[in-house]
Amino acid sequence: MSGSQLTEFVKRPNVGNTGRATRVRANFFEVQSFPENNIHHYDVTITPDVPPVINRKIWKTFEDQDGQGALKGIKPVYDGRKNIFAPKALPLEDNAGMFEITLPEDDARANSSKRPPRIFKLKIKKTGEVVMEELRRFLSGKGACTSGCLTAIMVLDVLIRHLPSMKYATVGRSFFTPQDAKPLANGAEVWQGFYQSARPAVGKLLNHWRAILPLYKLQHLTHLLINFPMPTGKMMVNVDVSATAFYESGPLPQMVVKILNWRTIDDLRRPISDRDRVKLEKVLRSLKIKVVHRGENNRRYKISKLTSTPADQTFFKVGDSEEKQDVASYFNKTYGKKLSFPFLPCVVVQNSTFLPMEVCEVVPGQRHMKKLNEKQTAEMIKFTCQKPNMRANKISQGLNLLNYKDNDYMQQFGMSVKQDMTTVSARILPTPTVSYNPSTRDGAFVPQGGAWNLRGKRVAQGATLGSWSVVCFTNERIVPMQDIQRFVREMCTTFMDTGMNVVNKTPPITHADPQGNIDRTLKEAWLKAGNAAKAAPQLIVCILPNTGVPLYAEIKRISDTVIGVATQCVQSKHIHDAKKQYCANVCLKVNLKLGGMNSFIVPQQIPFISSRPTILFGADVTHPAPGDMNRPSIAALCASMDARASRYASSIRVQANRTEIIADLANMVKELLKTFYQSSGQKPERILFYRDGVSEGQFKQVYDNEIAAVRAACTSLAADYKPTITFVVVQKRHHARFFPIDQNDTDRTGNCLPGTVVDTHIVHPYEFDFYLQSHAGLQGTSRPTHYHVLYDDNKFTADQLQDLTYRLCYLYGRATRAVSIVPPAYYADLLATRARFHSRGEHWSDTDATSESMDGEGHMASFGVVKPELQKVMFFM
Repeated sequence: MSGSQLTEFVKRPNVGNTGRATRVRANFFEVQSFPENNIHHYDVTITPDVPPVINRKIWKTFEDQDGQGALKGIKPVYDGRKNIFAPKALPLEDNAGMFEITLPEDDARANSSKRPPRIFKLKIKKTGEVVMEELRRFLSGKGACTSGCLTAIMVLDVLIRHLPSMKYATVGRSFFTPQDAKPLANGAEVWQGFYQSARPAVGKLLNHWRAILPLYKLQHLTHLLINFPMPTGKMMVNVDVSATAFYESGPLPQMVVKILNWRTIDDLRRPISDRDRVKLEKVLRSLKIKVVHRGENNRRYKISKLTSTPADQTFFKVGDSEEKQDVASYFNKTYGKKLSFPFLPCVVVQNSTFLPMEVCEVVPGQRHMKKLNEKQTAEMIKFTCQKPNMRANKISQGLNLLNYKDNDYMQQFGMSVKQDMTTVSARILPTPTVSYNPSTRDGAFVPQGGAWNLRGKRVAQGATLGSWSVVCFTNERIVPMQDIQRFVREMCTTFMDTGMNVVNKTPPITHADPQGNIDRTLKEAWLKAGNAAKAAPQLIVCILPNTGVPLYAEIKRISDTVIGVATQCVQSKHIHDAKKQYCANVCLKVNLKLGGMNSFIVPQQIPFISSRPTILFGADVTHPAPGDMNRPSIAALCASMDARASRYASSIRVQANRTEIIADLANMVKELLKTFYQSSGQKPERILFYRDGVSEGQFKQVYDNEIAAVRAACTSLAADYKPTITFVVVQKRHHARFFPIDQNDTDRTGNCLPGTVVDTHIVHPYEFDFYLQSHAGLQGTSRPTHYHVLYDDNKFTADQLQDLTYRLCYLYGRATRAVSIVPPAYYADLLATRARFHSRGEHWSDTDATSESMDGEGHMASFGVVKPELQKVMFFM
């Protein structure tokens, strides 16, 4: 079969060869065998409709009880929803069967309850067969990845997940165990989990290519590809550790103490404020509890709300009489239970049944779906941040838990998986030369270990700062005027030392109320700046009292969309002690916001960009928090404006909730192509487009819609304007991790060195993709970025694209280190995050704020548009 039919995306042109060869272990485990014969596919319907976790209990009960008669020793696997796959045909009459399953209560003691047991109907019907040969044909390069092929991969996925998902709490492709749970703050805890996924990958033949490629000149490459067989693929299982938050189980009053951040349970003996009650209700709503006051009859409930009154003041009618009784007295009289915490509100369950909190226990194993607060997030990071060798050991432990070896289901299907991590050939790409202003010592240098400092360096092109002012949103007693003046002097000195031109060193300074009218405050600061310098204001420096979001968000909304001036926020804690390093970091941001350039890479090292007019695009779409169906998604596009790929302009669109495809991409691209032409006087002849935030399942949609939109943007400017386009998807959300084998190839954190690239073994069998870890590890295990080329008019070789992408990672404007993701995509991500603040009427103080008060259209209309003069500079830095 010809290679062109294998995929509609770009095929791998060759295997990269640049850089120093090394070997790493990757958390992929080779599938040694998978089913030879067709797999029988059945549709499952369970009534009444229940969540997957209950479906699995029903299936398990069916398997253990009725299944022996119906299944005759065959071990099918179930995905928890609609699909069952079996290695042999199930002995069902007419390939269908209906079964009645009685689900035992979760708690043995509940058997004595008066509730009838839950009965479900399980209907099985054969829908067809999965031809595993299709997957074999694809892996051997004889067939494309058809829908049948994808179903075959799904069979393997369901097969490796079946047993763990029957035993453990399952979320997506991960399952979690409470075994090593660690408490987070405020009643949550983090559970250790393991992720697993079956993936097609490259076979061993590519290694042969790697060995012989250096012997061939580039012009012989075509001959080589024609005369050597296509590499054969194989299946791998990607296993990784993961973590997620659950609610702590146990007595509800103890949970209340933790949520309110109180010291001991004795603190509950006093009344709680309305504010605390609202905070409690927000966390506890929808939580499952069981009651413990009825001896053996301890039913489960879901909390619908809390009463606004404490237990001893919450009244209800007794029976059919008009007599009313309070909850505390009722429990004392009926159950002989004198409440220890009568001041606590009651829990409301079902149809207005009131339960005192102290008779309730939180049911274990409930996932914490709400956004974690700052304290919880910090604890979560601590838990998940594991050094590479620790993570590798945890993955190996996970493999024991997954127990592929003694898995009866896998044995019946004929699937086996190697127990050792795959060893992969990798290369460490050469580090580029980073250039600052040539007038300074060490103006051009090769960074060591992916990071450097600014000492003795000046920015490549310093902007001029003439018209500006300072607003301090902190009380004058806390941050006195003389401290601000000293900070401004230090900042001006550092700015000038770093290569900016500061014309006005004594900007007007104002103190303002953070709770006051921010719009008016900033407009006044803008006027003062203009009047003092007799010139259009360029910058407002805002001194903030803390790291809270609401004030910051409002400052950015007004400055970006109302006034149209760059703002630089600084924390008040830095004012008293203005460190040079801090001021230098601020300078990097301010210089970009005013249109300057911080650093660049010499043209010879980025020939693709410097030899002909070339534009780099970075695109991203961010979505609102899970469950929020009203707020819109935001599409952000950034584009380079010069031959050094150091300056960027931007474009933002607000679009329908959870739409991943960028709806107005053609117009956004058109805007930025025009800006490029205005700033450089040239039309780009080449486009390199990095698209962030797309999953594999969306590749086809992006390919069909967005590449066409980029083309349409070009032809709308001129019918014959057809620059060459390369479209690359950038993925951070994956579970591939690398563990260095040779100690000489590790950095101080035990991670791979910056520039480690992998394009064999674990990559796609035929498509053009690679993993690149471009940054130095700071903590934990570094995550490489996955680059996948969907379209390529520019005919990149593997080396050319890998090298260029890596070098660009040294050009991230506001840091003195190589970053983990190519800057155009990084900037698009920053821009999309910033655009969230451009909505009027958002209450940023409330992280869980739901958006029921406004519908989707109302939300879209509430977004302001960034002023045109800011769109041409990097205001979002």
